[in-house]
Amino acid sequence: MEKKPIIEFENCTKRFGALTVLDNISFSVKGNSLISVLGKSGSGKTTLIRLLAGLDKLDNGTIHINGEKANEGNKILIPARKRNTGFIFQDLALFPHFTVFQNIAFGLKVNKENNYRAIVDEVLQQFDISGLKDKYPNRLSGGQQQLVALARTWVLKPKILLMDEPMANLDVKLKKQIRLKVRELMKERNVTVFYITHDHREALELSDKILLLNNGKIDFYGNSDDLSKSDSTYVKEFIEI
Repeated sequence: MEKKPIIEFENCTKRFGALTVLDNISFSVKGNSLISVLGKSGSGKTTLIRLLAGLDKLDNGTIHINGEKANEGNKILIPARKRNTGFIFQDLALFPHFTVFQNIAFGLKVNKENNYRAIVDEVLQQFDISGLKDKYPNRLSGGQQQLVALARTWVLKPKILLMDEPMANLDVKLKKQIRLKVRELMKERNVTVFYITHDHREALELSDKILLLNNGKIDFYGNSDDLSKSDSTYVKEFIEI
């Protein structure tokens, strides 16, 4: 039996004042997929995942998550805290006055998880960063900070992981290591990932599907192998096929 979509955008529009950032877009995503979101600056990439996270309201349209209406028009029907999404920003947003252990434990303590120490220790081992648990973020390398940010989100067991160019400042080797970790974890826990990047080569290597935005509209949505078949001028310019 074919899987039902875990996420559906139906005729979704988002404006900021007179500026239309997303213009009547529709697409669906099956579970346990990694979707790379590409597009030039201002094309609507970050707005799209903020809507999915429940951080912004639509102007028109509907977003379904797991078959339930999450956004309808300008109403948020499922609040952000109940969407079971994890969000990793480009600046990582680690708490500078917290150790690695405290950063990862933060969400569990907020949610009053009694067994948080054991859960954090398990995730530290899973990400191979147990030796860093007493260090502060300013004592970590860029790659280590990225792993801590990923672990801090992962410990809350999200079913949808939203990543907004979190590896933009890492070197090629570190990017590859962390990409492999993301793929490994998402398959293990059946997680759906939205990954914003400007690097089309990274997207081609990493993704199950690619979503290419152009001035708020979807110019391409499909498998990486289908990019070369697209007759879109924008695709050819952006992907440099």
